[in-house]
Amino acid sequence: MKTNNVKHRIGVLLLILILPLSVSAQIDSLTVTKNRDSVAVKKAASKTEESDRNVMLNAANNSGPRDVNIGLPATVGGITILENDLPVVYYFWPELPNKTWRQSVSLKNTGLLKMEDLANSMGDLGFAVNSYTQNGTKDFHVKGNLSGSHFGWFKGDLNVSGPMTKNGWTYSAGAFVNFDPSTYDLGFNDYVDQTKVFRAGVTKYFKDDKGEINIFYKYADSYVNTNYAVFEYGPNGEASEIDGFEIGRDSYFLRSGNVRFQDIVSGDYYYGAFDGDDNTNTSHNIDVFGNYKMDNGWNFKYSTRLHLANSNSLYGVPLSIFSVDAADGYTIQSTGEAYTGNVGTQLALNSRDIPTTTIMGRFSINKQIKNHNITFGILEQYYNVDKYNSNRSLYFQTVEDQPQLLVGSATDEYGFYGYNSSAEYFNGSENKLSVYGSDDWKVSDKFNVKYGLMLRSHLVNGDYSQTPRSVGFTLADAELTDIDHSFFHIAGNINANYNITKNFGVLANFLYTEENGKLESYSSPISPSVVKSRSPLAGAGVFWNTKYFSLVSQATYLTKNNYLTRYNLVNPANDTETQQTTIFYDIQTLGWTTDMMITPFKGFNLHYLITLQDPVYKDFTFDAFGQNYDYSDKTVLEISKVLMEIDPSYTIDKWRFWASFRYFSEQYANINNALYFAPRWENFGGINYQYNNHVSFGATVVNFLNQTGAKGTINGAELINDASQYYGRLLTGSYIRPFTVQLSANFNF
Repeated sequence: MKTNNVKHRIGVLLLILILPLSVSAQIDSLTVTKNRDSVAVKKAASKTEESDRNVMLNAANNSGPRDVNIGLPATVGGITILENDLPVVYYFWPELPNKTWRQSVSLKNTGLLKMEDLANSMGDLGFAVNSYTQNGTKDFHVKGNLSGSHFGWFKGDLNVSGPMTKNGWTYSAGAFVNFDPSTYDLGFNDYVDQTKVFRAGVTKYFKDDKGEINIFYKYADSYVNTNYAVFEYGPNGEASEIDGFEIGRDSYFLRSGNVRFQDIVSGDYYYGAFDGDDNTNTSHNIDVFGNYKMDNGWNFKYSTRLHLANSNSLYGVPLSIFSVDAADGYTIQSTGEAYTGNVGTQLALNSRDIPTTTIMGRFSINKQIKNHNITFGILEQYYNVDKYNSNRSLYFQTVEDQPQLLVGSATDEYGFYGYNSSAEYFNGSENKLSVYGSDDWKVSDKFNVKYGLMLRSHLVNGDYSQTPRSVGFTLADAELTDIDHSFFHIAGNINANYNITKNFGVLANFLYTEENGKLESYSSPISPSVVKSRSPLAGAGVFWNTKYFSLVSQATYLTKNNYLTRYNLVNPANDTETQQTTIFYDIQTLGWTTDMMITPFKGFNLHYLITLQDPVYKDFTFDAFGQNYDYSDKTVLEISKVLMEIDPSYTIDKWRFWASFRYFSEQYANINNALYFAPRWENFGGINYQYNNHVSFGATVVNFLNQTGAKGTINGAELINDASQYYGRLLTGSYIRPFTVQLSANFNF
């Protein structure tokens, strides 16, 4: 790796020291673009993270937490996940976070990290789930969870901890196993999600409560498949089920589970298996973390990690559906039988045995000095990916539950075509060295300020190929181009609130992050833009706290420039013609949110949130199939302009009854805004029973209103201008889970 350019690092700590100090808000300041989970608007919100039940409720699957909407497109990897103050993966591709992390009893606690604190501590925009490994305990403890569903899901989760010696050494060990068939039958495998995570380690507690050191190992083995639904699209954004395919209950995976690829490294042809090693990720993780309380009152906190992963991923992405008759000459590949009817075009992507190495460390000191709670820290992140490549192929399949492979005029005898016409490759390393500081400042009984600053050096080194991806592309055809960049980033925040009266006041906040290119930006032959992407967010509002309710209402403005995305476009004039296009664009979001927690009588509380927002594309232009397209000022895909959450709960004696309703107004399903999905509700409900201090039981119902329908984007429809031509057509998309009953038993001794 090239020698680091350190000129921006000199004097960084000095700059932090002279910044105007800040915060300790009396209430949670909420961004208008935040799809808030069921959390009370607390009167003391100086904490950087919150316990948050609903962020872990995912309406799509059980494999990870939900995305928290901020008015920008969600990443493929979803919400950022931290463990012991470090990201569980450096970047979500090729290793998704849910392949190495799951909510578990082997985590001591889990909370939602606020946007301002993620910006200040990581330099990133958005929210994060922060979790901490269950370390060794001075007394023997065993805790566990058993969960299942009426579809056959089983999750077993166990952690044991206790003392080892009399001089402060303790241990902790845990096992998490998940066997989830989801709500449909793949045909080629019993499970859609099969994941195992094992942790073990030791903790040494220092005398006089001076601190601790933890040394932990984690092993993860996971494969996860992602299903799609086939539906008939109609007026008013309605998605209707078709005969022979039940949304959420049927599989749109190729029946055999095998897809033929050409390896871009060796040039050899092979079959990738959805249920095998070609779709399984393994990782080894060593964490050393803890703290030490120094004699001068400063608390030194540290967390380091070595993460080694071998990433394999296999995806089938639906592109379009068209109809054929006998004259078109399609046959079923396995039998040679002539086929007439609906045909689905699929894009398959496979990355095999991609080694990644991540080394990270965070070191900070913290102290309460009069009215200031001050933190200074250093964060180092090194990441290496060895010759990332993604093989691609296209194929046709029947449109039914567990589709069959078809042979057509465009395919070879095996039923595949277009090998590596959009293949990806890059190689190299990234290094981020950051210094940061923050302060919670109680200026007076009425005025609180919180602020922080991060300065980061980001180095990107490696190589990629600018060679066009023609059919049959391999690295033997590639001419490699060096990647050598050094970027400097600033991120920070300032939040303030002022009590006009004892219970009523005003608040304001500003958040700012920067980023440039990353290795993943170089995966296609198109040289990416590395213009600095800036993301300022500003908000102002009011808060009001009484005995019976707490309220925050705030307006927010957010922009982000130089956004990058890649589309697998389908030619509107020819459903069999596809093109991968890289687009750089900006996004602007204006909005207003009101968040309220109501407690009218003992045992009952109601959380209510409503968000009104208008996220739009800016400078969104590109060329495809010989035409120029301009989608500036179109509403951003998959993001509702109206979001609402209603979360009632009631506790009496040992029982707790709760529900969670999430409303999403219409969501555009193609970038031209011609197609959209009708408004929908996601809903959960449950009962918890605390048998005694050690044992509890729970029952949760997902989608208890038994809604059906699709959500997300309509694959292959990005360039459609006239929605009416799609009425009555068969399309594909993602969906919410059908009615599901889940039971759990918890114990803690």
